[in-house]
Amino acid sequence: MYETKLGDTGWREGFVTEWHGVDLSVTEAVQTRRSIRKFTEQPVDRETLTRILKKAQRSPSGGNTQPWHGIVLTGEPMQKLFARIAEEFPKGREVHKPEYHIYPPELDGAFEQRRFGVGEDLYGALEIAREEKGKRLMWFAENFRAFGAPVLMLVHTPKYMGPPQWSDIGMWLQTIALLLREEGLDCCFQEAWAVYSPQIREVVDIPDDHIFFCGMAIGYRDRQAPVNTFDVKRAPLDEAVRWEGW
Repeated sequence: MYETKLGDTGWREGFVTEWHGVDLSVTEAVQTRRSIRKFTEQPVDRETLTRILKKAQRSPSGGNTQPWHGIVLTGEPMQKLFARIAEEFPKGREVHKPEYHIYPPELDGAFEQRRFGVGEDLYGALEIAREEKGKRLMWFAENFRAFGAPVLMLVHTPKYMGPPQWSDIGMWLQTIALLLREEGLDCCFQEAWAVYSPQIREVVDIPDDHIFFCGMAIGYRDRQAPVNTFDVKRAPLDEAVRWEGW
């Protein structure tokens, strides 16, 4: 019911690239989900998103707190946000600070290697060399146009929420991502938006006592775009899981 691409595509055995069917199992949704960085212009109807978000309300959370909040943008409000960020972008990232560390300053070892590796693989798929700083910057700017997606969801939560509640939000977002796959849709989680939290607050109503977390671009993937098909490597299981008593 699904196929893998090997050889010159760079996909390893068992990595799903294409779904052919109507209903996806949970496994198939997990295997076909990836961060999509080029979307088609095909619109997404509100009825479909409402159905997905209602189902996602079943996501787990400690004490049933359900600490997630989302603002779903499309059309003129989304374009207004894009325009506001476009005004700020030329000032550089150094003058804009997110309300939290997107990556910990002490990130090192395998964690830093994985982050660096996926970045190099991404730019390799785009055929942008490391020394082409201008082209890389232009590509980074695509974050703030949601990679062409017709929908952008902005996620926020009360500032007093702690790491367990942030974990709950992550489970909610992953649930949404898998439900999107069930509907033939895709997404990209975008913490990069946190750099422009003050400017986002100028355009959309986020309570002052809430912290802005991330964006989530939603739409239909461009299946021909190399940036959507390069191999995103995963660590072997024994680097993440230890078995005892088996």
